Amino acid sequence: MSWKTIKQAFKNKDMRKRLAIVVGLVIVYRLLAFIPIPLAEPTQLRQLIDNLFNSQDLLGFINFLSGGALANFSIVLMGLGPYINASIIMQLLTKAVPRLEEINEDGESGRRKINQYTRLLTLPLAIIQSIGILLLIRQQASGSLGIDIAGSASIFQWALMVASLTVGSLLLMWLGELITEQGIGNGISLLIFAGIISQLPQIFSVIYSSTVASIGGANSSALLGFTLPVNFTVLGLLIGFALATVATTYFVVKLNEAQRVVTVSYAKRVRGNRAYGGVDTVLPIKLITAGVIPIIFAVAFLAVPSFVGQLMVTADTAWVAEFGQKMIDWFTPPVSLGGVTATSAATTQWIYPATYFLLVVMFTYFYTGIVFNAKQIAENLQKQGGFVAGIRPGEQTRKFLIRIVNRLNFFGSMSLGFIALLPFFAEQVLGTAQLTIGGTGLLIVVAVALESLRQIESRALMVTYDQA
Repeated sequence: MSWKTIKQAFKNKDMRKRLAIVVGLVIVYRLLAFIPIPLAEPTQLRQLIDNLFNSQDLLGFINFLSGGALANFSIVLMGLGPYINASIIMQLLTKAVPRLEEINEDGESGRRKINQYTRLLTLPLAIIQSIGILLLIRQQASGSLGIDIAGSASIFQWALMVASLTVGSLLLMWLGELITEQGIGNGISLLIFAGIISQLPQIFSVIYSSTVASIGGANSSALLGFTLPVNFTVLGLLIGFALATVATTYFVVKLNEAQRVVTVSYAKRVRGNRAYGGVDTVLPIKLITAGVIPIIFAVAFLAVPSFVGQLMVTADTAWVAEFGQKMIDWFTPPVSLGGVTATSAATTQWIYPATYFLLVVMFTYFYTGIVFNAKQIAENLQKQGGFVAGIRPGEQTRKFLIRIVNRLNFFGSMSLGFIALLPFFAEQVLGTAQLTIGGTGLLIVVAVALESLRQIESRALMVTYDQA
């Protein structure tokens, strides 16, 4: 990273303009997070916030990625979820539908069409998700607190709430694309990054209060046989937590940047009086090609059994209600097993983390298989006269690349699963259920920060090229 070049680039007017656009649109996004949905009973929202989100993993996940917009019942509480889901669906369809695959291979014009299809698909997904999340919040609030957040809302009021959420999601999609076109970096990623960063003060507050509560209200604490003041012990635990955070961040950075470099050679070809080829290049293969997508998929899937269990527990049939309660116990994060006895908690508290880990591993292999097309890479290398030393072009190269990716996926998926489970270990130490997705947030922050720095450096090299 050439910080000298970046510093010199700030003298360029276009560079300053692009950075100002990014900052300005991010501020607009944060302001939108405080515009509430027109609900019929707004006075009951604070009670719902204080009592519901801490015990609902899915709602906490949505609130985290939306930058606290869900806790404020903002019009942008869905965040960029519909657009991200539409992008994932289009990626899957591009691989499954030959016509879409042909359009995607048409170059820049084809990618514009795919992007337009993604925007069109975002609209119905935003409507469906807005209805679903309103019903989910209403059901959770009614079951946990005995209140109806919508009160006696009419059809028109429900339509207004759904329209507000849909427009809010589409507005964020527009802001993200505007940042990408007029600013620097990927706008969608930067908005998610800003939402996560905005939650840091609340996370630090939770850590501090949990640390103080874990020590107790006494004036002193015993540590290694010595009696120490509580303030000294709290400070030591906070310093230890800070060091652990730095070490984890370093590990995530290394994990995100790790890659296997495959040397590709090009045969020398003579055309007329000129010789082409005869050079060696590299083909980098990332350790975690799938990024953070496996964790997001895993959290979404884990929320389904608990939600289904909450619907089944109200059934009149005894065995159905009993099975629903078991599903709630099995797929509830360990710390928030408030209604489970100590004996049953000991036997069920690791079902959720173990299932979480297995799903992350499984989705890592699944999504990598989608985004990394070994057959296409092998064919392109063969067409361009490239080959891997000791490997025959074509089918043998494809098998070689698949073998490398599978080996990388093994270690990468295990590491990704470990990062996903780090918050559970922190919860056990701190005794809080509010850090469930800290590993996901850390991975997103690191990936977006590194990618944004690369794009800033690339833009800086462009604007300072004439000055060199």
